Amino acid sequence: MSSYLSHTKEEQQAMLKAMGIASINELFADIPKQVRLNRELLLPPALSEMELTSYMQKLSQQNANLDAYSCFLGAGAYDHFIPSVVGNLTARQEFYTAYTTYQPEISQGTLQAIFEFQSMICELTGMDIANASMYDGATALAEAVAMACSHTRRNEMLIASTVHPESREVIKTYARYKGIEVKEIDYDNGSIDFGCLEAALSDQTAAVIVQNPNFFGIIEDLGQAAELAHHHKALLIASVDPISLAILKSPGELAADIVVGDGQCLGNPISFGGPGLGFMATSKALMRKLPGRVVGQTTDLDGKRAFVLTLQTREQHIRRDKATSNICSNQALNALAATIYMTVLGKEGLKEVANLCFNKAHYLYDQLIQSGKFTPVFSAPFFKEFAIISSCETKALNTALLLDQIIGGYELEKSYPQLKNGWLLAVTEKRTRTEIDSLVEKAVNYCD
Repeated sequence: MSSYLSHTKEEQQAMLKAMGIASINELFADIPKQVRLNRELLLPPALSEMELTSYMQKLSQQNANLDAYSCFLGAGAYDHFIPSVVGNLTARQEFYTAYTTYQPEISQGTLQAIFEFQSMICELTGMDIANASMYDGATALAEAVAMACSHTRRNEMLIASTVHPESREVIKTYARYKGIEVKEIDYDNGSIDFGCLEAALSDQTAAVIVQNPNFFGIIEDLGQAAELAHHHKALLIASVDPISLAILKSPGELAADIVVGDGQCLGNPISFGGPGLGFMATSKALMRKLPGRVVGQTTDLDGKRAFVLTLQTREQHIRRDKATSNICSNQALNALAATIYMTVLGKEGLKEVANLCFNKAHYLYDQLIQSGKFTPVFSAPFFKEFAIISSCETKALNTALLLDQIIGGYELEKSYPQLKNGWLLAVTEKRTRTEIDSLVEKAVNYCD
């Protein structure tokens, strides 16, 4: 029976007859009368499909949607262009309705998609092995913390205060129940303060966590962080923006041990904050500590290429009460979207997206600074996101911009109270010169 058509009276009678009862009331006879509603539901009269479509469109127009508004808000979720082929292919029913593969080897198409995802993440991050994806970037980071503590048998974690504030909160929640001590390292000119980091490192440190580009959009020196961490036999966990890896050195080249991030920017819409997509990659030395599952490639009895679940040592259905993670269905559909996105763009396409983001963000930064109404916060190099100080109150500025169908920046005071009127702006390849100039004009006029 279709989901869109209600039961006819004849169908209802046929079902009641099959059950051996005469009426709907008889069907619910076991439910006491005092708990029954005993009246009609308080719903408006039924609408035709045409009337309902019109009504829902009016409701949806109350949202500031990204088709009508130009978005300069980032802070972890980014308005990148998504080629239509991504939605078209992920909507195929064999992918769209697929559940986790408990009889995995009969799902060769699903396994191949995951294998391709893992391969691309390894190529982007410069690491040896990647898993089949995680819930989101924040939980991937928290799982990396558990992994580092298990490998080093240490329980102290040093995290840069330039890591996304919400990711730091997720880590602290995980750490609280695992007996892990989390210490934050302050920043200097927007980057991790290496003097503070060196002073804090000890033989109890399991890992150093650095985000690159960091929450302020600044490009961190992962190589120096890795050198300091390894000197104390600790690991380096890098949380990265995958788009940036098209033009930056990979974390693997800079000696990171575990690399995580959120793959929302790879072909997944913002969609009111979720769902996201976490990715995680590491070295061969740590692969047996990797949470989730890994799909491998082999040949069948006839010598044909085939895919199998190769490694899932930490999953709950394998280790039961000894499991240290619960990833289950992960975000396989989102990972598939990321795989299709990366396939369609290719290496050169991804590099072009990254360069467009970089150039447009720097153009906006220069225009705002030249206006004299905004001042730099830091002088360190940035990628597609940057922090500035506004001469007017940022909350009011964002409200004013919204009236002109512009979604402004993140108010940094929410997470960094010392940065009064701090404004974090993100620019993706979608923003046109006209949109950027319009933001500058309206923001400068408002602050005049």
